[in-house]
Amino acid sequence: MELYHPVRIGNLELEGNLFLAPIAGYSDCAFRSLCVEQGASYCTTEMVSAEALTRGSEKTQDLMERAPNEKKYAVQIFGGNADVMSRSVELVLSRSECTSIDINGGCPVPKIVKSGAGSMLTREPERLYAIVSAVKKASVDYTEKHPERGEVPVTVKIRSGWDSTHLTWKEAAQAAIDAGADAITIHARTRAQGYEGKADWNIQRQLVDFVAGRIPVFGSGDANSPETAKKMLEETGVDGVMFARGAMGDPFLFKRTIQFLKYGEYNAETVKERLDAGFRELGLNVQKKGERAACLYMRKKFCAYSSGIRGGARLRQQVVSAESVDDYHKIFDGYLGGL
Repeated sequence: MELYHPVRIGNLELEGNLFLAPIAGYSDCAFRSLCVEQGASYCTTEMVSAEALTRGSEKTQDLMERAPNEKKYAVQIFGGNADVMSRSVELVLSRSECTSIDINGGCPVPKIVKSGAGSMLTREPERLYAIVSAVKKASVDYTEKHPERGEVPVTVKIRSGWDSTHLTWKEAAQAAIDAGADAITIHARTRAQGYEGKADWNIQRQLVDFVAGRIPVFGSGDANSPETAKKMLEETGVDGVMFARGAMGDPFLFKRTIQFLKYGEYNAETVKERLDAGFRELGLNVQKKGERAACLYMRKKFCAYSSGIRGGARLRQQVVSAESVDDYHKIFDGYLGGL
């Protein structure tokens, strides 16, 4: 099979196997729309609190919004209580147009873990089983009552374990499969590692062997370039690659990787094209949030867009004070004019 290929998750057919991970503060609908333009096969929202959903939080509604050019996308939910997670499913499916629901079993942030969610689910396979079972049943029940909605697959993202002495990925994967999960993504770092150190791709390879084709397995962790994505696919046998931090400020990563997987080479975008993408994202957020809120929100985004370019450090020093669209133009127009 070619390295770049279609993927099936339950009844969901995807044209390719390069995905955008759920990234808090980054994978909003504006950024996802740029990634889709550049070839992302599937994108997942920022994680949505099941507890907040059931309590009527308006912010969670915004997080679930579909980008205009997204034909298919996933909403990721998190929580440590199976009943609350189950009740949140009807809200997700009735208030969004998502085509799958992903369960966060990997977030290492302390406040998430303390609630019994995130990486705690990888550590406690019995809790993971209960939650996946409840979410899957709720999804099936909802779509049976609303057949026009169509089947909505349930996927799970896990970590390799709690720490180096408690690697529970195999037990977590078995629990997810037994509970009816339609796909598994593994971030091959432990909760203790957070986002530091090296991801253990050997665990990805072992998970692929363990699952043995029963459901798709997707890989995450240290895939941040066309070359590393290709290496992950070749060395681990995962069905697809999920880009996370590598995609921040770089929606073109998907286009470059598709080219590399297909032809063995790729064309890099210019600095102007990259910064223009940032301004397009800024414009989309201004429409949604208003100018001041969007400009404050986009500070971290423009720090990412300017990462790795000549003179980027100086640009980032200025970006953290930007409060208007005009401020951003003053910062970057002169820079581009000097290239």
